[in-house]
Amino acid sequence: MSEPKLDLLDRRIIALLQSDGRRAFADIAVELEVSEGTIRQRYKRLVESGVLQIVGIADPFKIGYGTMAMIGVNVSIEDDHAVDAVAREISGFPEVSYVVMSTGSFDLMVEVITQSHEEFAKFLTETLHEVKGVRRTETFMLLRVYKMALGGWRPVPCSRSIRGNTDRRPIQT
Repeated sequence: MSEPKLDLLDRRIIALLQSDGRRAFADIAVELEVSEGTIRQRYKRLVESGVLQIVGIADPFKIGYGTMAMIGVNVSIEDDHAVDAVAREISGFPEVSYVVMSTGSFDLMVEVITQSHEEFAKFLTETLHEVKGVRRTETFMLLRVYKMALGGWRPVPCSRSIRGNTDRRPIQT
């Protein structure tokens, strides 16, 4: 599947929704000087193509999930259970907030969020270590979080104006 082509208007819509995912299409249309129907059609296409997701994201610390850890995972290649298969399986666990393939000492980095150290220990020993292909793990408990971007890690780069301005600095909304 090819990557969707994003034009300047798509990028502006995304940038505005990153700061407020509930913003009214009518407000976006006024700011971008296009019709509300255009915004609605673009939004639908961006969502259907997987470029854009609008979700409610809770701060885990404020809802009782105070134990966070990064786990480095080394994967052994066993039959058809290579890195991608192990990553897909780990991704399905509800305690896991993200999984990435990495370079360096670990094949995968896994972020886990649980309510308690006990719940984390149970996840580590009874769930993660039971995944076929997980050879070794190293856990890094997160003691203090200085930045956690909940739903918008950075503004989408685009020009400041739809109509002719070629300024390529990211839009700060």
